Amino acid sequence: MNKHRPHILPRYVIYGFFVLGLLSAIAFRSIIVFQHLEPGWVRPVWYLGVVGYLFFFLYRYSISRKRKRAIAEYELIEKVKANACLTDEDREVVVYLLSSLKKSMEDVNYFIIFILSIVAIAIDLMLS
Repeated sequence: MNKHRPHILPRYVIYGFFVLGLLSAIAFRSIIVFQHLEPGWVRPVWYLGVVGYLFFFLYRYSISRKRKRAIAEYELIEKVKANACLTDEDREVVVYLLSSLKKSMEDVNYFIIFILSIVAIAIDLMLS
């Protein structure tokens, strides 16, 4: 089997997609405001949110697949369960996986989307 050596993407890529996901989340949650204040902006803002999420979730999908592929190709679960010695290459993959999870901003993204959802509901209730 030809193993792929996984690597962490540059910080600007990680932050760029984080910002894209955040802008998409804001776009969707601001639709309710535009519906009340400027209905002509609803469709453009909706498209901004959809297209942003299209790229954001494709990126997140690729990261998830990359992590799962590394775990499978290097048989890391089996090796850990068997308490087998890890090769230097195995250790590099484990470091990649742990670093990837540590550098990921998905938890921050989820929390911000949660807060923005509450704010959007509150604004809609105030404007109704």
